[in-house]
Amino acid sequence: MTRFRNLLLILLLLWGTTSYAQMEEPVTWQSSIAKIDSTDYRITLTGVIEDGWAIYDMEEYDGGPNPTNLVIELPEGVTLKGEPLVVSPIKRAFDDIFGMDIGKIYKNAIIEQIITVNTANATVTGYIEWQACNAETCLAPTEFDFRFAVEGVGSDSGSVASTVVDESVESEVVASEFDRPQSSLWAIIIEAILWGFAALLTPCVFPMVPMTVSFFMKGDESKSKGRMMAALYGLSIVTLYTLPIAIIIALTYILGGDAITADIFNWVATHWLPNVLFFIIFVIFAISFFGAFEIVMPSWLVNKSDSKSDKGGIIGVFFMALTLVLVSFSCTGPIVGSILVQSTQGAIWQPIVTMLVFSSAFALPFTLFAFFPSLLKNLPKSGGWLNSVKVVLGFIELALGLKFLSVADQTYHWGLLDRDIYIAIWIVIFTLLGFYLLGKIRFSHDTPEPYLKVKKLFLAIITFSFVVYLIPGMFGAPLKALSGYLPPLHTHDFDMSKSRGGGSALAPASDMPNVKYGDILHLPNGLNGFFDFEQASEYAKSVDKPLLLDFTGHGCVNCREMEANVWSDPQVLAMLQTEYVVVALYVDDKMTLPESDWVTTPSGRVLKSLGKINAQFQIDKFGINAQPYYVVMDENDNILVKPRGYNLSVSGFVDFLKSGVDAYKKNR
Repeated sequence: MTRFRNLLLILLLLWGTTSYAQMEEPVTWQSSIAKIDSTDYRITLTGVIEDGWAIYDMEEYDGGPNPTNLVIELPEGVTLKGEPLVVSPIKRAFDDIFGMDIGKIYKNAIIEQIITVNTANATVTGYIEWQACNAETCLAPTEFDFRFAVEGVGSDSGSVASTVVDESVESEVVASEFDRPQSSLWAIIIEAILWGFAALLTPCVFPMVPMTVSFFMKGDESKSKGRMMAALYGLSIVTLYTLPIAIIIALTYILGGDAITADIFNWVATHWLPNVLFFIIFVIFAISFFGAFEIVMPSWLVNKSDSKSDKGGIIGVFFMALTLVLVSFSCTGPIVGSILVQSTQGAIWQPIVTMLVFSSAFALPFTLFAFFPSLLKNLPKSGGWLNSVKVVLGFIELALGLKFLSVADQTYHWGLLDRDIYIAIWIVIFTLLGFYLLGKIRFSHDTPEPYLKVKKLFLAIITFSFVVYLIPGMFGAPLKALSGYLPPLHTHDFDMSKSRGGGSALAPASDMPNVKYGDILHLPNGLNGFFDFEQASEYAKSVDKPLLLDFTGHGCVNCREMEANVWSDPQVLAMLQTEYVVVALYVDDKMTLPESDWVTTPSGRVLKSLGKINAQFQIDKFGINAQPYYVVMDENDNILVKPRGYNLSVSGFVDFLKSGVDAYKKNR
């Protein structure tokens, strides 16, 4: 029994470690610097603190918590003027744990430090260290690094560029991300939950339910021990799905830090090799689901695992879970691959979180049946309906597989899978699925049915309704509900309308120069703009307008949704065209630039492609690598308002644009 408790404790620790991985730092920082007079500058650190969390003030406590600490490394000719000042409100109260009065900062933390520069040019670096706590726990102290190039004596400039993150501290970039689009993560989590429950209905998973029940009924242990074993069974399933992904990410993080890990996931999400490979795998799995052949794990591996499950006890429970994972591979494999690839569009913890959620939803029914074997009598018997589920999944896998080919096609500009071709293939796939549900098409393993069941009729109605929705897309309709999954509108050739994106195409600006990369890249909704930051910045100065940086990607689902649902709004579209100079910076474009445009990082790495250069620019300049990400800047590269991420609120985006224009005019 002692051995059982020890093993259970280890597994619970593994569960807790994996669950902790999804907890992101609740405080995000942005730094800025402003010139006060000929020699003095004010450095400002602004932190946004999530609800329920707080950080401590800057007072040193003897035997108390870790205070917030601002460290500025001063070069020769630069000195501090006074002490750092906490501008935001501090709430002081008696702390029962430490037995003393302690000051805490909630919601917004603003810390200022004035420096005096008695030299012509200098580079000031530093960091702020803080510890975030809530009512239940405290996180480890975390740092946010900043770096400024300042002009001192003899300078006439009124301000200095905002945050510049030193490449020597790239490992802190993701920890200090500002305004990360959390809603996209929730969308992936919901999808993972649905797929986890859907996987239960596949032919290679559903028959494992009776095996699970019989396994947990054959023992003579007590009811309490049986339920403990059932809980351990579910925990083992989750661990077997989640732990390998967590180990891979941990190894890449230890060996290369956040930046390297993000690069690996970016490569998986955008490079042609994994995307074409995933497309081929999805097609092969679809063909297998249609009954052409069976994909199974090696029989010796399954048999060996199954034989060890007969030993009983904790070891037997674990190998029973391993047998389930191996046997169900042919049905869960493409599902796991799909949600993992989708989850790489952002923070590096998303694959762990989504796999944890998927496996938890997948394991829940098996755990419940292990707890309450009597529930088995309420389940439908295995039969032909399971094969129908498998065939339906085959059609869906075939449709979803096109997304991977489309990403490779867009990032490498192959021109193989334009929007109209993509939609045409989807129309054919889902039309055939509708006919299958009506019984007009049958596959080799299908059981003949004498009549059409009501459930299949309603599924057919839904499927054909979806096909009807797709048809206007062949003629240029935006299909906003699918904007994240379809190629962009500018790739549409078969367009009998004169507009795309739901509105009139905007007339090109007569005074715009020859746009760099404009022959390959396009802005959505007929907008005019740029794809090179330097060119856009020069043009913004000439026309006296603020610059809107749009960090985007060909494979970015959330970017397409923003363009289709927010940017297409007439008010947003008008402001973007008349009040701003828009520059779209694709972080995943694989176009190799001329050698004169290559960028060499301080570490010696040479960046040759447009996407890598833009991605590095985003990390260096703003300390974030998530897309979409919108930044409003002036001609001196100052950030005018808080940057904005993925958010489908049209009114919120309008307010964001208006505040940017107001801030720009205020500084004129």
